[in-house]
Amino acid sequence: MRGGEIMMRQNMDFLIEGKLIKLASIKDEIWLDFQIENPEIFVKQLKRIGKRADIFTFYQKLPDAVPKYGYYMEWDNVAAIPITTYDEWWTKRLPQATRKNVRRGYKRGVTVKISEFNDDLVNGLMNIYNENPIRQGRKFPHYGKNFDIVKRDNSSYLNISDFICAYYDGTLIGFIKLVYIGRVARIMQILSMNKHQDKRTTNLLIAKAVEVCCERKMAYFIYGNYVYGNKTKSPIIDFKERNGFEMIKLPRYYIPITLLGKIGLKLKIHNGMQQLIPEKLLYLLLDLRAKWYAKKYPEPKSEE
Repeated sequence: MRGGEIMMRQNMDFLIEGKLIKLASIKDEIWLDFQIENPEIFVKQLKRIGKRADIFTFYQKLPDAVPKYGYYMEWDNVAAIPITTYDEWWTKRLPQATRKNVRRGYKRGVTVKISEFNDDLVNGLMNIYNENPIRQGRKFPHYGKNFDIVKRDNSSYLNISDFICAYYDGTLIGFIKLVYIGRVARIMQILSMNKHQDKRTTNLLIAKAVEVCCERKMAYFIYGNYVYGNKTKSPIIDFKERNGFEMIKLPRYYIPITLLGKIGLKLKIHNGMQQLIPEKLLYLLLDLRAKWYAKKYPEPKSEE
């Protein structure tokens, strides 16, 4: 992709993250159909434009999972379904309980389809966003956003994405924004209403997304990371496994730019101090946070 790399260099934007150690990466890297072939070009550009960064990091994308560079490397990962046929996913990857959940959702009156991005859809997204200020034990960043902001936030990559939507009695109760990057389909956002949990909305959305991926002859369907940091157990990991996703490891490289970057890599603190927290203590802290938010922002009672 040498030509693509030249094009990227002409319009490059970087994301700088981290407190003590500043990590630079290509902005929106995961949403670009682009594999880095000459990382030194980007290191030189960071230095030239004066971006304050200690380390440049990048990763190889599917299907390129075999390490091919000599830089310092750690294993990153994605939760992915290798796409073959819908029947193979349904019969060989799903446990009986998940297949039952999908059937149950349809029996309870849910319809799932690809919807056009328009004002009606934006209003539906707002309705889902504003159901509860707390999701998964922490403050939900989209809660309370107005129409214009919700429309702007969801307008990215419209030419290479679909909104897969679940409806009940004509009301939007869940959606996936699915972005196509080459032959990889990736979830940008997936959300459903808590008060309709009995309809297994998220299972239905995943099933429809797999169907769409098969129709479009995608090679992989990605749902974020399988494991985030040092959290190896969580309800979301269990959900991904039950829906046929598997963990695929990908090489992530770190190229030090400054002396501080070299020290950070040596001391293994380049990804933040949270990585040093023992897993059991991390779960305890997350549980305490979730309980505090649940007390401060109690969930509204279901209307059903």
